[in-house]
Amino acid sequence: MPPHTPARHTWPALAAAAALAATGLVALAPTADATADATATAPAHRLTAARSCAVATVPGAMACKALKVTSGADTLAPSVRSAHPAAIPSGYGPAELRAAYALPDTGGEGATVAIVDAYDNPNAEADLATYRAQYGLPACTTDNGCFRKVDQRGGSGYPVTDPGWAEEISLDVDMVSATCPACHILLVEADTNLLTDLGAAVDTAVALGARFVSNSYGGGESAADADYDAQFFDHPGVAITASSGDAGYGVEYPAGSQYVTAVGGTSLRPDGTERGWTDTVWGGAGSGCSAYDPKPAWQRDTECATRTVADVSAVADPATGVAVYDTFGTDRGWEVFGGTSAAAPLIASAYALAGTPAEGSYPASYPYAHGDALNDVLTGTNGECAGSYLCTGAVGYDGPTGVGTPNGLAAFTG
Repeated sequence: MPPHTPARHTWPALAAAAALAATGLVALAPTADATADATATAPAHRLTAARSCAVATVPGAMACKALKVTSGADTLAPSVRSAHPAAIPSGYGPAELRAAYALPDTGGEGATVAIVDAYDNPNAEADLATYRAQYGLPACTTDNGCFRKVDQRGGSGYPVTDPGWAEEISLDVDMVSATCPACHILLVEADTNLLTDLGAAVDTAVALGARFVSNSYGGGESAADADYDAQFFDHPGVAITASSGDAGYGVEYPAGSQYVTAVGGTSLRPDGTERGWTDTVWGGAGSGCSAYDPKPAWQRDTECATRTVADVSAVADPATGVAVYDTFGTDRGWEVFGGTSAAAPLIASAYALAGTPAEGSYPASYPYAHGDALNDVLTGTNGECAGSYLCTGAVGYDGPTGVGTPNGLAAFTG
């Protein structure tokens, strides 16, 4: 069954704690459960946000990681370089995201980025058209071959609708568009939010030729992870990304899979540096040491003998959120979203811009070989771990942001 109406959560109190924690003045309480809330925004914004999908409580069920700003979005800076200045959305648009991460305006022609989500968004293509027109991006439609929507078997028997997952779908396709306007988008809609269905959708995406697959969902780790790895996520030569979670310190799956690029989250703000932007650890980003999943050969951090989350990161804080257009259900159109759901498709699209992964390779390893081609995130925390890098920004590798955020494309090449 589709998830119930998402619970709403206020952010300023924890935001203030997270901001102070980043300076070392206060530490956040530990996160007892990776599905619990642990969110952070700047208190000056007086933002409130809601999970698009209810926390999954059934074993094997996944929740999407989209976080929608429900009040205070008008306090955020509007997007720049909009093609329709009379109605400029709040939140970062394509120009800001590409500038912040030194991503090219061109490239990705012929590459297909697959988005795997649960349930159907019947307005996905129409809403995508509005987003792309707003920012002057080329049309991406079924008719011109740029957009394709299929069910988890690759057909047109779309699943039932769900407004929460529809928001996730809109966020995902918009982030691919923002990062790689020339990329084709393959939306694969799973029958339910069970990992067996979502995993089958990943297999379908790869079977249909996608070499880049984004997964903006997660749930609790379990002893079944090794089986899920073998069935659904072991696809050499395919860059598979997964959101690290929005509950702060703690590991979720499939981000914990040894075969995916686990994508953490940052707060992204303009500043006066040469880069012009700075990333700090977002307090909601998932991270930590897996209880079940083996450590991939390319990870060499010393405090975790198993899989460490995350690998890389990008903007995820709703207080520095992204503009999204979504009209399904009761949504009004332009909204602001955050969550590691925003980061996962952005990173998948960066891989697509960088070129086709080498046959037989695991693209999750690429950033570890090119640490100097990433923005190292040095400050902030997502929980309490005795000052360890597992929950604290640090020189080199740290759990919440991995080896860093994109600084061009070199880190995403084999």
